[in-house]
Amino acid sequence: MVSAWKALTLACALAGCAALNLPRNALLSTSGNASLVDPARAAGGDGEVWVGLAFSGGGMRASAFSYGMLQALREATARAGDPDGILSDVRLVTGVSGGSVTAAWFGLNGDEALNGYRERYLVRNGEAYMGNSLFNPVTVARGLSGGANGRETFGRFLDETLFHGATFGDLRKRSRVRTWINASDVANQTTFLFSPETFDALCSDLSRYPISDAVAASAAFPLVFAPITLEAHAGRCNYSEPDWLTAARYNPEATGAMKAHAAALESYASGDTVHYVKLLDGGITDNFGTTGLAVERAKAQVPHAPLTAAEAVRLRRLLFLVGNAGVQIDHSWTRDLKGPGGVQLAMAIAASAMASASRTGYDAMRLQLDKWQADLVEFRCGLSLAEVRQLRGSAEGWDCRDLKFFVGEVSFRGLPAAMKDQLDAIPTRLQLPAEQVDLAIEAGRLSTRQNPDLNGFLRSTDRYGQELSADGAGVAGARRIAPIKN
Repeated sequence: MVSAWKALTLACALAGCAALNLPRNALLSTSGNASLVDPARAAGGDGEVWVGLAFSGGGMRASAFSYGMLQALREATARAGDPDGILSDVRLVTGVSGGSVTAAWFGLNGDEALNGYRERYLVRNGEAYMGNSLFNPVTVARGLSGGANGRETFGRFLDETLFHGATFGDLRKRSRVRTWINASDVANQTTFLFSPETFDALCSDLSRYPISDAVAASAAFPLVFAPITLEAHAGRCNYSEPDWLTAARYNPEATGAMKAHAAALESYASGDTVHYVKLLDGGITDNFGTTGLAVERAKAQVPHAPLTAAEAVRLRRLLFLVGNAGVQIDHSWTRDLKGPGGVQLAMAIAASAMASASRTGYDAMRLQLDKWQADLVEFRCGLSLAEVRQLRGSAEGWDCRDLKFFVGEVSFRGLPAAMKDQLDAIPTRLQLPAEQVDLAIEAGRLSTRQNPDLNGFLRSTDRYGQELSADGAGVAGARRIAPIKN
């Protein structure tokens, strides 16, 4: 039996039996890809508040945790005339792996995405079409050959349960929220962002690309999934590299993230080295999905970018929350002289690399946001009153320094010890028992409510008329939210 297993494994490996994902990105037929969001749709509201959300990887645990964050934000800030509260002010959502499912679903559907998401997706079996048994020699051989599962497993499940063939073109037509789905370009060793700029370099039409494929790429954990493949259609469109890329090539002060992003785009457009881009789990390079924001600011050639000048003078408060559904570090093998070995060693190395990349990316993003706030204040205070009237519509109540950014992380830290122990026991899978899904949702709700950065943001504006407290009660007359059940 053992020899037969070995023979089958060897034969399968030699035959290259890994799942193969053929490219599905179409050639670009126009001069360039349109923005992710129609500017006319994005311009809604008074522009005084800008909210960004980032959802980490972590399988179904992360999907449920980020859903709990959205629930808490809506529950705590809903008011007469605006039942969705702060969700109406979300302008950017970025996601990785399990978090990318919630990010893409919210980006596509807005506040309506919360209705029925648990029943539609979270308590369903995301592994329904997957081969993941370690006792199946073919599955093991396919994994060792490059990936046990192709897009027709999890990607198919996503399309059947959520996206139903929706593309980035549909996202642009329907959404006011810029939605970033993050994968990893393992050859260029950098984050791959499904953005117009990236697809311009590929000479590829982003509007026709399925959202489910982007999410499947973001969640394609090595060996479990084969890479999602894109074809580089180099030289087959009228591509002109952006000015910032040209500048980065010769700028010794350009950040490492910016240089890496520029080098990746150059490789896609050159046609010499990259014929196919191989994408795996976004957590390999950035498990929080914040690299894109750091790069956006690093490559900005005006102080207010990526905001327009008009947006910059209207803005008063910015909130950026990062949802971290990562579990506690496993110290079990550090208590013995032997080990780790085999699979445990491989998982420890992968977890270490992902955690390190995420911390670095988060810190870089915070530094960039701090500098952005300072740059915006300098830009605003350098405007004449005539320029302020032109951009803002009126100079009444104008205070160029009335600008404050709040940036924070929502995680399992600070939760009751018993609850945290249960959360740390939830595996990173695409199928979980309903009780673990509900626990992760409640963790997202409670962690969000007690987040000091969110509460500081709410205290700084009367827009929502309240702040949160740890027990779920809103201050200043808000309705009470149901307490967490431990």
